Amino acid sequence: MRHPKFRHITAAGALAVIATMPLAACGEASVSPRPAQAAGNEISVAPGPALGTTPSASAPVAKPKPGVARQPVGKGPAKTSTTEPTSTKPTSTKPTSTKPTGTCYGAVRHDLDLRNTVLDLVKSMCFHTGGVLRLQGIGPGLVTASPGSLVSQSYEGGVVDLRFVRAGTVTVTIPQDEQTYTITVVVVS
Repeated sequence: MRHPKFRHITAAGALAVIATMPLAACGEASVSPRPAQAAGNEISVAPGPALGTTPSASAPVAKPKPGVARQPVGKGPAKTSTTEPTSTKPTSTKPTSTKPTGTCYGAVRHDLDLRNTVLDLVKSMCFHTGGVLRLQGIGPGLVTASPGSLVSQSYEGGVVDLRFVRAGTVTVTIPQDEQTYTITVVVVS
């Protein structure tokens, strides 16, 4: 850039590119605004003349693209319609048969930390055959599961694993804080 003519040509070219470039920041959005946003975007600004140009050579005003809605100036917020949510019937938490009544765990392990779980809220569960209910934070010989023919029970280091080996209904009793809690487990194949 030692030559002054070259600097003038470069500066003039850069200015021409800037003046003819579409003003993307001031143009229309490419998508329609949401109704909550449309109320705040009521004022529309048209691009003014570029710096260093005469008023007769100003940039043309951008026209909205097809499919893009414009919010009229001075009108209130757009009217929106809402749909009422569909109500669902409450499901019973008591299993009535060996078929699951709602969401049923697969043949997976489900952990219950007895130190942090409110057992009054856990009344029933559902597992597929092979599923494991792991009870953490309890002593040996305290948890019982009946009938014993449907479950394989093991204890190690404060953890009781109940593996459900056959389909049926298993009653799990857990003594805690001088109270005995019962969880009914439905096992499906």
